[in-house]
Amino acid sequence: MTTSRDEARVEAELLARWPESRLEPSLTRISAVLDLLGSPHKAFPVIQVTGTNGKTSTARMVDELLRGFGLRVGRFTSPHLESVRERIVVDGRPIHAERFVEVHDDIAPYVQMVDGSSDVPMSFFEVMVAMAYAAFAETPVDVAVVEVGMGGTWDATNVVDARVAVVTPVSMDHAEYLGPDVATIAAEKAGIIKPAPPTEDGVPGPDVVAVLAHQPAGALEALVRRAVEVDATVAREGTEFGLLERRVAVGGQQIRIQGLGGEYPEVYLPLFGAHQAQNATVALAAVEAFLGAGAASGPVDPEVVREAFAAVRSPGRLERVRSSPSVLVDAAHNPAGMRATVEAVRESFDFTRLVGVVGCVRGKDVAGMLAELEPLCAELVVTQNTSPRAMPADELGALAVDVFGADRVSVHPQLFDALEAAIELAEAGRDHALGGSGVLVTGSVVTAGEARTLMGGKKK
Repeated sequence: MTTSRDEARVEAELLARWPESRLEPSLTRISAVLDLLGSPHKAFPVIQVTGTNGKTSTARMVDELLRGFGLRVGRFTSPHLESVRERIVVDGRPIHAERFVEVHDDIAPYVQMVDGSSDVPMSFFEVMVAMAYAAFAETPVDVAVVEVGMGGTWDATNVVDARVAVVTPVSMDHAEYLGPDVATIAAEKAGIIKPAPPTEDGVPGPDVVAVLAHQPAGALEALVRRAVEVDATVAREGTEFGLLERRVAVGGQQIRIQGLGGEYPEVYLPLFGAHQAQNATVALAAVEAFLGAGAASGPVDPEVVREAFAAVRSPGRLERVRSSPSVLVDAAHNPAGMRATVEAVRESFDFTRLVGVVGCVRGKDVAGMLAELEPLCAELVVTQNTSPRAMPADELGALAVDVFGADRVSVHPQLFDALEAAIELAEAGRDHALGGSGVLVTGSVVTAGEARTLMGGKKK
C-alpha cells in the first residue's frame, strides 16, 4: 500500500538530481538505462512534439483526439503545474501515486548502475523520461504522445523514433543551449525528424511525417531541409493543412479546419486565442497523419473530432480560476508566448481594467515579456515564485519600473500576498469602471502552477 510518505520520498529522490535547468547534452545516459530495462521505448509508436510555444497544449489535443478514436494513449509532457505525476499520463489521467512509486522503485537499481558508470549522474528529467517509457510499455499503450523538454536532437525524449514529428512555432528561447537565432534553434529541434526505422523483419516501416506549424522563414527552411535529408513526408500549415475560419464563442472559439484528409467545419474549442486554434489545427493534422488519413482516403470521422476537441482542457493556459473579479492564470514564459496571451485576452475578454501579477525565472527575456504585457495591464504586481531559478522580486520590480513606470508597479515577494494585492486593486477599479476588472497571473509555468494551487485550481 503506497502512502503519501512513499510518494514524497520518490519526489525527494528525483528532485535531488540535476534540475531541468542544468544540462549536459547527451543521449548516452538515457540510452544506457533504457537498454538495461529492455528498450521499453520501442514497445509503442510515438507522436513527438517539439517547438518553442504550444507544445503542451498541442500534446493534450493529440491525446484527446487519439482517445476519441479508441486508442489507449500515454502522454509525457513537461514541466508540470502542481504535481510531478502530471507529466506521465495514461488514458487521460496522471499516473496514480501507487504506480508512480512502483515504476520509480522498479527502475531505480538500473538508474543507479548508470549513475555509477558515468561521470555525470542521470538528471531529474532523464529519470522522468525513463519512468514514462517504462510505464507506457508495461500498461501497455497503443501510442505515446511525447513532448520534448528542450530542443530536439539531444533531448532525453529523443531516444524514440517518432512516426509523426510535430514542430509547433519556433521562436527565441533557451538561446544559451539552442543557438543565437531561430534558424539554428529550428535545426536543433529538427532532430526529432528521423528516417523511418525498419520493422523487425527488416521491411521498411511506415513513412515518417513531419507536421510543421507556421514558422519564420529561417526556421521553416531548416526543418524542411532535415525532412528531405531523412526522406520524411512534410505536412505544412498553410499548404497541406490549415485553419480556414475562427470566431469567438462563449468559453472559447468556433473553428473550421482544412485537414490532410478534408474539411472539418463547426469545431468548438473551449480554449482562448488564435494560438490555441493553431495548436488545434496542427494537432488534428498530426492525428490524421498517424491514422493514415489523406487526400486519397478523406477525413477521419468529423463527429469524433468535434467531441474530442470539445473535451480538451489545458490547465494554466488562460485558465479562469476565480470570478468576481476574474483571475486568469497563464504559463507564458517568453515574449512570443506573452504576445499570444495578450492578443487572446484582448479578443476573448471584455476587461476594462486588468491588473497583472508577474513572477519570472532567470535566463528568460523578462524585459521582452514585460514590454508585451505593458499595454494590457493598468497596474503590475511583481512577485517571486519558489523555483530555485526564480528572479528575486526586487530585481524583477526594477525591470518592471523601467517598462511600466514606478506609479504602476508594486512589489510583493510572496505570491499569496501578490494575489491578494492584485485582487484588491481589481476590485477597487470597479468603482470607476463599469465592471470588467480582472487579474492576469503570468510570467512562468511555476508562477501559473503555484497561483493555481493557491486559488484552488478551479473557478471560485
